[in-house]
Amino acid sequence: MSRRLLDDLLAMRGVWRDRLAAYDLHGDEVVDDPHGGVPGPFPYENLVYVDIEVDAAGVSGTYLQTNVTVSGRPLHVRTFEANVIDGVLRFAPLGPEAPVHIGVSGGPGLIWFVAEQWGAPGLARYAEPDLIRLDGDRRWRTTMLWRGGEAVRPMHVEGVRVGADPTVLHLDDPRPPGSTVHQPRSVTHHYRSA
Repeated sequence: MSRRLLDDLLAMRGVWRDRLAAYDLHGDEVVDDPHGGVPGPFPYENLVYVDIEVDAAGVSGTYLQTNVTVSGRPLHVRTFEANVIDGVLRFAPLGPEAPVHIGVSGGPGLIWFVAEQWGAPGLARYAEPDLIRLDGDRRWRTTMLWRGGEAVRPMHVEGVRVGADPTVLHLDDPRPPGSTVHQPRSVTHHYRSA
């Protein structure tokens, strides 16, 4: 079994400062997005804490990611949990009626976060697959948002690593000093039927 995904996840370990920008389907910048997983104005910035621990055999691991808004929007914190099993990152359920989400290697320096099965009913209501590209201390993430089965908007994220330790708050984190970096796992209701 290839270690490609684990190697790329380990390369992503640390604290990132991401700038998120959204565009309409014609490529014009969106200044407010009512459709996203977290609706609000664009552009904005997040601190992203990515932590992964690999087992002694080097074949499986646990993954934690916490996104913290630092500018352009009010403070919002989201935490995601996953496990690497048989070379695939498997996320804990994202919410009611959410499909199983996985992370897979797209080749060296590329990671896809996608639904495991496209026919899951919740995807007709909400889908937002991600492609992440890594290059040392820089990364890019491209996302396409679908709502009600229709394409709504792409989003582009550019990030730079600003810290090596994802277990302590970064100086730019707006949360009170001494706060726990990773919060309880976030739950979304976007996949749920009305």
